[in-house]
Amino acid sequence: MKTIDKSQEKNGIPLRPGLEGVPVTHSSICDIDGVKGKLQYRGYPISELASNSSFLETTYLLIWGELPTSKELREFEEEVQQHRRVSFRVRDMLKCFPASGHPMDALQSSAAALGLFYSRRGIDDPKYIYDAAVRLIAKIPTMVAAFQLIRKGQDPIQPRDDLPYSSNFLYMLTEREPDPLAAKVFDRCLILHAEHSLNASTFSARVTASTLTDPYSVVASAVGTLAGPLHGGANEDVIAMLEEIGTPSKAGQYLDEAIKQKRKIMGFGHREYRVKDPRASILQDFGEKLFARFGKDEMYEVAKELEKEAIDRLGPKGIYPNVDFYSGLIYRKLGIPRDLFTPVFAISRVAGWLAHWREQLGANRIFRPSQIYTGMKTRTWKPLDQRKSKKED
Repeated sequence: MKTIDKSQEKNGIPLRPGLEGVPVTHSSICDIDGVKGKLQYRGYPISELASNSSFLETTYLLIWGELPTSKELREFEEEVQQHRRVSFRVRDMLKCFPASGHPMDALQSSAAALGLFYSRRGIDDPKYIYDAAVRLIAKIPTMVAAFQLIRKGQDPIQPRDDLPYSSNFLYMLTEREPDPLAAKVFDRCLILHAEHSLNASTFSARVTASTLTDPYSVVASAVGTLAGPLHGGANEDVIAMLEEIGTPSKAGQYLDEAIKQKRKIMGFGHREYRVKDPRASILQDFGEKLFARFGKDEMYEVAKELEKEAIDRLGPKGIYPNVDFYSGLIYRKLGIPRDLFTPVFAISRVAGWLAHWREQLGANRIFRPSQIYTGMKTRTWKPLDQRKSKKED
């Protein structure tokens, strides 16, 4: 008979570190089939949305559950356009941040600060929910672009009302109007990163939302979670890895050494997928279109060879490229600095966070998981003069 380790359960419930595989809520937002490599937003395959939709249309779908009508989409786009600008006080705050600070820290702080300007909480008011979603979708890109220019010693560029959402961000970031293909590819990248079920940052958003705080705090908490290298920073590490490999001919050797040393191969493997991440396949196609128009990226050839070698060695274990493997190559071809890759991820994922915020409000129960205590049992308090430091032992 198998012996049960009581230290690994509480009240008969087994410990699952990281809550891996443990359902904690109902959701109708995102569905993933990791065996078949399928991803759907509200029932729509990600491939169809990436081919036919826009980021703002997809955002509307995620937050409110249905694709908008022509009138609804036009009104939503106009509302977002009207709220792109941020208060001069927010810009002044960004100017006080150290130029050496990471953009994710600047984004978390500025996202939280928005709550000071819109402090009324009306989470039972549909208009409040709508307005808050519009403001966050509209202003987050402006703040990311503003900090990028400020840390370079320049004044932020004001949004342009004549440019669509993705074009406007690239304009504010690079100080020039983007090529239509570049803007289209970037918009599709935002769609692909907008939502992915109960990942770490989305779970953080739902936990924060369950306390019934304001949506600006919800997004700020999610940004802080996304900033961790195990979550949002992987595409930065992919570029560093590809540069370390250097040439396609060295990909196999690098992979063999990494496997031997049990080092993580950045951009490969995913908790959900046992096949190639469907978003990675779509991103690769977009990347090839960009490279054909604007010139090759030598690291793309390294990436393709590394994927080929990795599929031979790791494919049988269900380890394939994930969304981070090709996204960094696309972003740098678009002129986005490497340490802005994760803030760009956040610009997109705000849509998913807000969708989960709204869903959490619909049937709220505050999150309060349990734990297995492993500390000391009951001890007797001692006065200061009777205590002995462990360092003295």
